[in-house]
Amino acid sequence: MNETRAPRTPRTATPSAAPTRTPRPTAQPAPAPLPVPAAPDWPSRWHLLIPTSLRNTAANLGLWQNPTPLKPSDHLAQTLAVLERYGWCRSLDFSPTGRMCIRGAQTLLEHTGHVTPAARQRAVDYMQHTLRMDGVAMPFHAWNDLPTRTFPQVSHLLTASATAARNHGE
Repeated sequence: MNETRAPRTPRTATPSAAPTRTPRPTAQPAPAPLPVPAAPDWPSRWHLLIPTSLRNTAANLGLWQNPTPLKPSDHLAQTLAVLERYGWCRSLDFSPTGRMCIRGAQTLLEHTGHVTPAARQRAVDYMQHTLRMDGVAMPFHAWNDLPTRTFPQVSHLLTASATAARNHGE
């Protein structure tokens, strides 16, 4: 029995029965960085002479416009912006040439209403935590005044602290 067999045709499945390939997940693009709050202009003489309580009363009456206080992460970013704009120094909160240390920049922002005392203290807590994670057990203002300190190190401290505060929702 010699039967000749017909050549076989390849079997194909209908498109609906074919297994679907799922594309591999691609890496999500990094979220756009949050805008850095701009460093405020140096306050006018009137702003420096008017007590905070009087400015707040005038703001409540609509005669004065106070800035919106920032949360700790934005305050730390704005502190860095102030130091980049006016200059950074050691040993003095405010130098005769207008430069500031970290604490001086925070004082400027608090005095002009860009941060509340409570938010400033939270920002200080984040800086202290960042320093402790790096093995430093001294206050941030003493760390700032060390003779070997450089501005890139200060910038790193403020950026890392702001990131930690942002990660905690502050």
